[in-house]
Amino acid sequence: MTSDTKTAGGQADYESAAATAPKAVASFDDHRHGIGHKIQHSLHQTPSLVPLIVLVLSLAIFGILLGSKLFSPFAMTLILQQVQIVGIVAAAQSLVILTAGIDLSVGAIMVLSSVVMGQFTFRYGLPVEIAIVCGLICGTICGYINGFLVAIVKLPPFIVTLGMWQIVLATNFLYSANETIRSQEISELAPLLQFFGNKVNIGGAIFTYGVIFMVLLILVLAYALRQTAWGRHVYAIGDDPEAAQLSGVQVKKVQISVYMLSGLICAFAGWAMIGRIGSVSPTTGQLANIESITAVVIGGISLFGGRGSILGTLFGALIVGVFTLSLRLLGADAQWTYLLIGILIIGAVAIDQWIRKVSV
Repeated sequence: MTSDTKTAGGQADYESAAATAPKAVASFDDHRHGIGHKIQHSLHQTPSLVPLIVLVLSLAIFGILLGSKLFSPFAMTLILQQVQIVGIVAAAQSLVILTAGIDLSVGAIMVLSSVVMGQFTFRYGLPVEIAIVCGLICGTICGYINGFLVAIVKLPPFIVTLGMWQIVLATNFLYSANETIRSQEISELAPLLQFFGNKVNIGGAIFTYGVIFMVLLILVLAYALRQTAWGRHVYAIGDDPEAAQLSGVQVKKVQISVYMLSGLICAFAGWAMIGRIGSVSPTTGQLANIESITAVVIGGISLFGGRGSILGTLFGALIVGVFTLSLRLLGADAQWTYLLIGILIIGAVAIDQWIRKVSV
């Protein structure tokens, strides 16, 4: 038998075997089609859905207990006014956490920026507009230092911002000599510093410019994160910085830009804080770092980075505001507020871990 004959015979055997072989391919059972998995997948696709549900339930429960006291225009706008500073700072914190970082210095940067605005106006006699710009630049520079140390020097964000928190806090007290610029002086000589405290009537409800700024800021950042290349890069870095680097993302530049923008937003929060309390005080807003992280976590942004919606941060801040005001109206001890918020924080992290399993 020649080699050609062998080849032809082998080919015929293969063709006959293939013709009689079963047509089905290998398959695996997928048990992920239950209601639980569908809910899990929906929450994974829309991270802000969980805090929105919690917010609606909170309003419903406290609404039953308080009735018109909670749903009056005064109470609703008061909640917004109370959370405006935390909401602005939490927006800055959200950007950093989305990159899998954390910024413990946001509160200190906010206070120092407000002190710079006040001191440059009243100590050095600069025009208030220039003093405000200097305060905004101060916050941006602080953010740049954080970003440089994290992105270029490769230090852990927790350590960097913890150290910056102490440095900025000390600088704040040393520079201001722990002096408060009174509201009356600001009203007479530099009313622009209190700009965000001015009120406007919209449909019968009274809003401050600070509240309007907070909402607009959240909407602008939400658009930037979802619809721009920079925003997609922020999520990519938080999800996997090495993979983002390999796909052409300039990781270091994006990280520095995030921390700089965070510092700038904190400076705006400092300006808004002057409008909120009326004065420039170096001792106000010291816990803004913890409060901002609370709003971010309750808002559904993952502390591991790369997942979450900044709209959820707004809902998280509003949840804290609803709990705080409602329990106060009920006459409950203030400690109940901390207890319930603590439960919400732990619950939010547990839900986040459960939701993350959908991608595993």
